[in-house]
Amino acid sequence: MSLARIIERWAGVQPEKVALHFHGEDISYARLWQRIEAATLRLASLGVERGDRVAWLGANHPEMLAILFALARLGAMLVPLNFRLAPPEHEAILRHADAGILILDADFHGHGETLAKSLPLLKMVGLKSARKDWFAWDGPLPGGFTPRMHGAHHDPVLVVYTSGTTGKPKGAVHTQSALIWNAVNATHFQDLARDDHVLTVLPLFHVGGLCIQTIPALHAGATVTLHARFDAGAWLADVEARKPTLSLLVPATMKAVIQHPGWPGTDISSLRMIGAGSSTIPDNLIQAFHARGVPVGNVYGASETGPVSIYLRREDAMARVGSAGKVATHCDVRLVDAGGNEVAQGEVGEIWVRGLNLMQGYWKDPGNPSFTDGWFRSGDLARQDADGYYTVVGRSKDLVISGGENIYPAELENVLSECADILEATVLGVADSQWGEVAVAAIVRKPGSALDEAGVLRLFEGRLARYKHPRRAVFLETIPKTALGKVQKQELARLLGGA
Repeated sequence: MSLARIIERWAGVQPEKVALHFHGEDISYARLWQRIEAATLRLASLGVERGDRVAWLGANHPEMLAILFALARLGAMLVPLNFRLAPPEHEAILRHADAGILILDADFHGHGETLAKSLPLLKMVGLKSARKDWFAWDGPLPGGFTPRMHGAHHDPVLVVYTSGTTGKPKGAVHTQSALIWNAVNATHFQDLARDDHVLTVLPLFHVGGLCIQTIPALHAGATVTLHARFDAGAWLADVEARKPTLSLLVPATMKAVIQHPGWPGTDISSLRMIGAGSSTIPDNLIQAFHARGVPVGNVYGASETGPVSIYLRREDAMARVGSAGKVATHCDVRLVDAGGNEVAQGEVGEIWVRGLNLMQGYWKDPGNPSFTDGWFRSGDLARQDADGYYTVVGRSKDLVISGGENIYPAELENVLSECADILEATVLGVADSQWGEVAVAAIVRKPGSALDEAGVLRLFEGRLARYKHPRRAVFLETIPKTALGKVQKQELARLLGGA
């Protein structure tokens, strides 16, 4: 039984119910199932067999979801590519994944031409493509054969690359069963049901956009309105016009929505909850939604964990601002010290996760030390209170140890986020001959602001212990980030090295 069975079953139970809405088009569950069947035929005609890898390069699109479910039927794997990467980065991922086919949305045909030159054996398939040397995805359906449906729940179906802009690419391999168990966790997190309506704007090439709400909503028989890319104005317009009950944002998109001119006047009352995650979330962003009566439920996880591992449900959101919540229904979590020993309650430790939603492992890297006795070592640091709620304080590699004292950048970033003169800010450790490391604040000022370094440093007076204060403030035009708004601290450290 494959992952695709969930769409097949809903197509039988509620064929006319809208599964997806995209660019003004309603796609019913029956029509989505037809698209999955067509995608299965096309992929099989291209020679896709059990265990093969097929890559997708494009913005969010219903066809990507149809391809994922079709590959599940065939027992093959989807490798969704981050469309923000450069061709050499895509080439490295495609080679590492041994992908045999690359399917491109129309806007990325030029990008594909570059990749075709460096990967001559890669089969190029284009949506709305008239190129004679490429396979046309939109052509007549192939006939004369019946695809062999080998896909089963234990088969890998998704390979999500967690690196590619820097360092060695790592492909997190998820089985069909893991995606289902992650959907079960997500259902409990958000009380997902058939009458829900999810607005998806985050990229589907990441487990955040794909697996926190989109697949779980389809698993529940709900409706998903899908945007090709995030746009704050379009998000606000569809919240008011289409009245979704749930949507998922990250700090960068939350900030864009709040700062949009349409924010104060847009009716967002249909939203039962906003899911938020990908990093620690500044309190002021959460409070902006709470002031409008919309709870913000945090969700913690990683590409390797499905990602739904810890979450803050709706009923706790208002009273537990800053908390990541409690452990997911089908997960176990430990907080451990550097020696792998569990820390005392209230102490900071590294988050280790175990559960049915975790990845099978990294592609071509079976002995990766990120796994210890079935536990995934996240590298994230958190503490747990007496009621079982976790608070994430940062990454272990981002921890600043200054004069023997631990400084968690998230604490400092929360203070900076409240300053009206600061557009965005982050904190990292920089080597220091006297203290070993010192905290440095990287700041992007709002246009017209005259904020200087002394003004930044004064923000911490009386707020945090003196040893936690940043020793410097550096002003930048932009802060380097990933597609989901996470700060690329390795790149930032390189920039600050020349500051």
